[in-house]
Formats: sequence, structure tokens, C-alpha cells
Amino acid sequence: MKNETSEMWKGVFMLITSTAFKEGAWIPEKYTARGEDISPALHLEGIPAGTKALMITLDDASHPLFPNYNHWIIWNIPVCSDIPESIPKGEAVAVLSGAVQGMAYGRHCYKGPKPPFKAIHNYTFTVFALSDFMDLPAASVKKEVFKQAEGLILGKAALTGKFQSRREKND
Repeated sequence: MKNETSEMWKGVFMLITSTAFKEGAWIPEKYTARGEDISPALHLEGIPAGTKALMITLDDASHPLFPNYNHWIIWNIPVCSDIPESIPKGEAVAVLSGAVQGMAYGRHCYKGPKPPFKAIHNYTFTVFALSDFMDLPAASVKKEVFKQAEGLILGKAALTGKFQSRREKND
């Protein structure tokens, strides 16, 4: 099944899915700042040959003041098809062999959706396949990480969900 937001990148197709929610669906409160604020489990398919590391971002595509406002960035994840739920806080993540969590809305941690009032926002998890690990300090922000990632990205895939802070539970 093709993920509508997955993209071709240099001829490589990757797919990202989650047991927590489907493409375009509501993100369960458990995975938001209004709930337990833990990262959802992610599953990857079609990781390109030559991939040595993975990088994940979570961006608020609907932020009215800061388009694609970065909530989470983590890099140097060893190649794997399953990213576990509830990545712990910290600069280096032991359960992911020392993957590095940078500075975003979540400082060295996952920080889930939290739109104000009753606004519906779209949040995109993007996974990048990299040809090498990156030597960056944990204080790095998305712009700095992507500057170093230039030329290393072999493939990417995206999974978008939506969240509304005070959504009626009957829809």
C-alpha cells in the first residue's frame, strides 16, 4: 500500500507507517503534549541500500506563524525497520545506540502535538535515510542538521496525522 505523502528521492521509495495512527488520521492524545507525550512506534520499508543511519523529524505543517515548526529532530539512528515507541529524553539515546536528539520545541526529546485552542494542525513525521553518520553536537537545530545532511540523504518518507487539542470525541 502506497503512503500518499511518501516521496521518491533519487529513485528510492520508502514507506513509513505507525500502529498508532494511519496516514491523514487523528493522532491519539497519548502521543501529544495533551496526553503522555511519548513518541509513536514507527515502521519503515524500502530503506535504500547503502544507508548507514536514519534521521527523524516531527514538524507542525499548520503552524500559522512558523511554517513547518520543528517539534523533534533525532539523528544517527542505526539502520532498523522499527523505531520503538516512547524514545526517552536526553541528548544521546541508549536504546538507539547513542542516536542524538537535537534542539527543537522538544529540547533533546520528543515533544508531541499541542496546537492552541481548537485549531486543527497537521503534523508530519519524516524519516531520512543517510549514507553516513553525522558529527554534530546535540545543541544543533534542524537548519544546522540539514546543512550537514546535504549530500547524505538517500531516501525519505513521511507520515502525516492531525491533532486538535479539544476535539469532540465523536468524530
